[in-house]
Amino acid sequence: MTSTSRRTLLRAGLAAGGAGLLGACDPDRPAPTVHHGSGASPGGLAIPDGFVSPTGAEVRAAEASRKPGRVRDFRLTATAGKVDLGGRIVDTWSYGGRIPGPPMRVTAGEVVRATLVNRLPAETTLHWHGIALRNDADGAPHLTQPPVASGAEFTYEFTAPHPGTYWFHPHSGAQLDRGLYAPLLVDDPQETLEYDGEWTVVLDDWLDGVAGTPDAALAKLQSGPGHGEQGGEGNSDVLGGPGGDVTHPHYLLNGRLPTSPETFRARPGGRVRLRLINAGADTAFRVALGGHRMTVTHTDGFPVKPVKTDALLLGMGERYDVLVDLRDGVFPLVALAEGKKGAAFGLVRTGGGTAPKPKVRPAALNGHIVGYHELEPADSVRLDDRQPDQVIQMELTGGTTGYSWGFNGRPLTHEQLTEHLVPIRAGELVQLDLVNAAHMWHPIHLHGHTFAVGSTAGPRKDTVNVLVEETVSVLFKADNPGLWVLHCHNVYHAESGMTAALGYRK
Repeated sequence: MTSTSRRTLLRAGLAAGGAGLLGACDPDRPAPTVHHGSGASPGGLAIPDGFVSPTGAEVRAAEASRKPGRVRDFRLTATAGKVDLGGRIVDTWSYGGRIPGPPMRVTAGEVVRATLVNRLPAETTLHWHGIALRNDADGAPHLTQPPVASGAEFTYEFTAPHPGTYWFHPHSGAQLDRGLYAPLLVDDPQETLEYDGEWTVVLDDWLDGVAGTPDAALAKLQSGPGHGEQGGEGNSDVLGGPGGDVTHPHYLLNGRLPTSPETFRARPGGRVRLRLINAGADTAFRVALGGHRMTVTHTDGFPVKPVKTDALLLGMGERYDVLVDLRDGVFPLVALAEGKKGAAFGLVRTGGGTAPKPKVRPAALNGHIVGYHELEPADSVRLDDRQPDQVIQMELTGGTTGYSWGFNGRPLTHEQLTEHLVPIRAGELVQLDLVNAAHMWHPIHLHGHTFAVGSTAGPRKDTVNVLVEETVSVLFKADNPGLWVLHCHNVYHAESGMTAALGYRK
C-alpha cells in the first residue's frame, strides 16, 4: 500500500469517527455569519496609535497572501456536564461531552470555519495553538476579540497555512485545566513519510471534579506565599527544579485514567506515526514506549531531520511527531509526570501476551532524551541565515514574594496587554532572549509564529522550555501582522501575570 493510500484511509477513518460532533465541509451549505472583532478596538480596548489592528488592512492582506482554499465548516459546543474518564465520572467542562474534544482535520491551504457555541456558565474563547493564522481569529480575549459570552456563538475563520500537529483550547482564565482541548491536524498534500498507521496521543494532568476546580487551585496559589511554599510534589533533574505548582491527582492519556487505558492496536512489524500533544496545565511529561525507540520527525508541527531517541520531554503546549517500528507483543506507552508522582498510561498491542500494569516504568524512560540542540530543521523550513534586526530581552521573573509572575518584572493581565505592547516591524528577523531569573522552569509560547531555537539553524517551534537559570534565544521572521501574545504555557503562571504581547508597527 502506498503512503498516499494509507493517509487517505486514515483521514476517512477519522472523519467517520467524528461524524455528528463536527459539521463536515458542505459547499452547498449557506455560509454562517463570521464574527471577528470589529474596528480598531477588539474587546472594547483601544489599539495604540501606530500599531496594526487585529482587523486592519495589513491582516487582511496577509490572509489573502495565503491563497485561501476550500472552506471546511465545523461546529463546536463547549458544555458543562459529566464526563467519563474511564471508570471515574467527573463534573467538568468539555467540547461536545468528550475529552479530548472531537478532532478537527484539514489539509494545508484549506480554510477552517469553526463556530464555537458557548454553553458554559462563563465567557470563553478558542485559541488555535501553533497556527500562523490571521490575527483576528487568534482567540486572545481583550486583545484580538471580545470574549464569547455564555449563551453566545462566535465563528472563527482562517487559513491553515502549514501542515503539522496542532491543537486548540480556551484562552480564558484557568479553563485549560478542565477538559477544554482537542487536536487540530493539518495534513501535508506533499507528505513523504511512509507509515502504516497513525495515532494521536493527548496528555493531560487532571484535578477538576476530583480535587476541587482549577479556579479554586488558582485562587489558593494567588492567596499564598511565593512559589517555594506551594503545592508542588517534588523536583526534577531534567527540569532543573520543581516540576510544577499544583498537585494533580490523575494523569490522562486521551482522556482516560491508567486503570482503564486506551489500547492502540497494530500488526507486528508495522510502522506507526505518533502525534504527541501535551495539553496539561502544570505538568511536563517524559514519554517512552517500552521496548522501542522513536524517530523524531516533527516538533511543534514543523519537520526536522530524523533523529532517534529513547524518550521525549514535552512541556505544556509542545508537540512531537515520531515514527516507531513495532515489535510483536503488548507494550506500555508511559508519560511520566516530570517531578511529580504518577504517569499517564496507554497500551500498544500487536500480538498476544499479558498487558503491563499501569505502574510499570519502561527502561526507555531513563534512556536518552533528545534535546533541542540535537534537532535540525528540514531544509524546507530553515530560516535564512542572517543577523537579527532586533534583539529583545524578556526576563522571566516572579514567584518569590507572593504568587505573581511576569516578564521583565511586570505582571500583566490580558486587559492590560495593549498598554505595554513590545513593538516589532514587518519583515524583521526578531531575536527574543528568554532569560529565566525565576526558580521555576517555564514553557514559553508565542502566538501566530514559529521560531528557530538557538540560532537560525535551530528547530522550528512555537513553544520552548526555559529551564531554571537558563537563557534560550529564539528567532522568528515578523511575517504575520497584528497583536500577538507571548506567555508561559503553565496556565497558573500565565493567569498570574506571565503574559506579554508583541505589536506590529504600521
